[in-house]
Amino acid sequence: QVQLVESGGGLVQAGNSLTLACKASGQILSSYLMGWFRQAPGKDREFVAALTWRNYRRLYADSTKGRFTISRDAAENTVFLQMNSLTPEDTADYYCAAAPSYVNTYYLPKEYNYWGQGTQVTVSA
Repeated sequence: QVQLVESGGGLVQAGNSLTLACKASGQILSSYLMGWFRQAPGKDREFVAALTWRNYRRLYADSTKGRFTISRDAAENTVFLQMNSLTPEDTADYYCAAAPSYVNTYYLPKEYNYWGQGTQVTVSA
């Protein structure tokens, strides 16, 4: 079992930055792929970014590459999502998730076994 708790969401103006955190507990994370997803009202859950805990390989969606950065603090079992140059289109609930590290389709929500409760991000124009 892995427990995930997100934090850091809020209201921010377009062009500004926000950093989300996902605190993990439970099983050893070295065997997991940690991902961030988002879901806007009326839309499907969308892949944002992911990293493999063991070798720190980082993966991004085309829509966030260059603006968002995923990172981790191994000592704190925490994954971060730094979001820069935010636009109203980034408004969504953001979720942290964990999947077995061997998955290839890391961008599919169905591959992830564990999910946090989500944190809301609202970007005003």
